Amino acid sequence: MKSKPDSTREKVLAAATRLFQTQGYNATGLKEILEESGSPKGCLYYYFPNGKEELALEAIKLATEFIKRKIKQAFDEHSDPVAGIQYIIGTMIKDLSQEGNLRGLSISLIALETYLSNEKLSNACKEAFIALEEIFSEKLMKSGYSREMAQELGMMVQVMLEGALILSVAKKDTKSLELVNTQIGALLEQDNKFIK
Repeated sequence: MKSKPDSTREKVLAAATRLFQTQGYNATGLKEILEESGSPKGCLYYYFPNGKEELALEAIKLATEFIKRKIKQAFDEHSDPVAGIQYIIGTMIKDLSQEGNLRGLSISLIALETYLSNEKLSNACKEAFIALEEIFSEKLMKSGYSREMAQELGMMVQVMLEGALILSVAKKDTKSLELVNTQIGALLEQDNKFIK
C-alpha cells in the first residue's frame, strides 16, 4: 500500500483497501471509494468491470501482500522467531493506538462479514490467512521446529494475533495484544523443548 499511488486504478484500489479494512465490505459504498480516491465516477467500472466484488478481491490481495511484507521484514530483522513476532505485535499495538488505524493490520473484518454471504470474498480471505500462517511456519522451520510442529504453531500464532487484534478493537485497548506479546515466548519455548 503505497503512500501516493500513481495511477487512477491504484488510487481507487488503495482507497477501497483502506475503507474495507476500517469499515468493512458492506458499510463501504462505491461512491465513498471514488470520493476517497478523488477519482471520477466512470473509472471504477473501467478498471473493475465486475464492480465492488472485484474491487474487494483486489483489495484483499493488496492488504495481504502488505501484511506479508511487514511480517517478512520483521523476520529479516530478527533471526529469533519470538523476537520477530514480538516486533510484529509491537507494531500492531503502535498502529492500533492511533485512533481508527486498522489499515495494514488485518483483513478479519472483511472475513467475518462475508463468510456466509460471499463465497469468493470468503475464499480470498481464507487463502490470505493461510499465506500468513505459512510465513510463520517457514520461520519456525528455519529455526529448527519440525514441519508438523511449525505448521501447527504457525497457525496458532496467526490465530493468537487475529484474536488479540479483534479483542483489542472491540475493547478499545491493546491489553489482548500485550498479553500475547508477553506469552508468545513461553508458548514457543515450551513447544521447542519437544523437538530438541
